[in-house]
Amino acid sequence: MINYALPFKRIPLCHIWALLALISLFPLMNTAQASPKAISSNAASPATKGMEYIIGRGDQLQVMVWKEKDLSQAMSVRIDGRISLPLIGDVMAAGKTISGLTHELEKRFASVVTDPAVSVMLIQSKSWRYYIIGKINKPGEFPIDFPITILQAIAKSGGFTQWAKSDNISILRQTNGHDKLLKFNYDAVTKGKDLAQNIQIKPGDTIIVP
Repeated sequence: MINYALPFKRIPLCHIWALLALISLFPLMNTAQASPKAISSNAASPATKGMEYIIGRGDQLQVMVWKEKDLSQAMSVRIDGRISLPLIGDVMAAGKTISGLTHELEKRFASVVTDPAVSVMLIQSKSWRYYIIGKINKPGEFPIDFPITILQAIAKSGGFTQWAKSDNISILRQTNGHDKLLKFNYDAVTKGKDLAQNIQIKPGDTIIVP
């Protein structure tokens, strides 16, 4: 009878320990490979970085206090920039970020509620708007739903009407309570000159096309 069994060969103990050590490294290798993906998925995109929303008059907010249904409600920011809430009264909201208002409300509610957990949501933005008037095809009021430049705003309004002085456009902007007049030369920008004047629109800006 022929014996087909392979001859047994003893494996040195040092080789066994080396193999076990190599196997134990596999989870660490997988973790190291996954880390860059995790970091990149949490990174802010260039379009949204540094663009935290500033609350303005007319904005509609939803304030929620955890386990305090009577204190949670939706409201609009009044013309004076304030909102009113039960037990704490008026709170200045305009000019604050969402996170800033949340922190302020938690401090105010702490006097009447134990360890309040407050969240603030923007339901509808009514303060982030710009205006374009003059010799433009579609003048009027427009919401700022995303970062937009002067050139993009002109395109959104359908361009100029006949006889528009596109080389002498003005942007009226309020800064610290004072009006500031900025100039924009459409002809130069579209020719690739002085591109720095193609600034990003801010809430309340009025573009004037003579």
